[in-house]
Amino acid sequence: MLELVFTAGLLSTVAAMALPSFDRAIADARALGAARYVAGRLREARMEAVKRSANTAVRFASGDDDYAFSVHLDGNGDGVRRQDIDRGIDVELRPPERLATHFRHVEFGAFEDVPAPDTGSTPPGDDPIRIGSTDLLAFTPLGTATPGSLYLRGSGGVQYAVRVLGGTGRVRILVFDRARRRWRTL
Repeated sequence: MLELVFTAGLLSTVAAMALPSFDRAIADARALGAARYVAGRLREARMEAVKRSANTAVRFASGDDDYAFSVHLDGNGDGVRRQDIDRGIDVELRPPERLATHFRHVEFGAFEDVPAPDTGSTPPGDDPIRIGSTDLLAFTPLGTATPGSLYLRGSGGVQYAVRVLGGTGRVRILVFDRARRRWRTL
């Protein structure tokens, strides 16, 4: 009986030591899943632009504590514009969705100490949606795009960025390595 109590105590101690690592791994997996999900939505919007030979755009609308994003198709040939979306001219291809719906404890945001991914680019600061002065990330029928960065953070200090390169429309996912204080491409 004494051996059984000792074994149970030892297993409980080992489990308690492993729990923080397990929580961190789950938080990282959720944040990575969210970054891949957003990157996938951006790639779909790019393919819609090429397939339909019309501009598409992903619109990011800030809410109370997070952002909703939706995909729109240019309806009148002048590019996707906020005014045309509001008037129903640029139609919605995908309804608005929020990260929290699919990924708990992951949001658009950046931690204070996170630098910009590239020299010369602006650090995320208070605005996790970095697409210049607009909230529309546009794709053209040629496959090009508005360049920008979308920052996602998860619980436990996990930080990702989804970057869109303008000339190619290519979408990349980066992760911030806190130990080395630098971004690396996945």
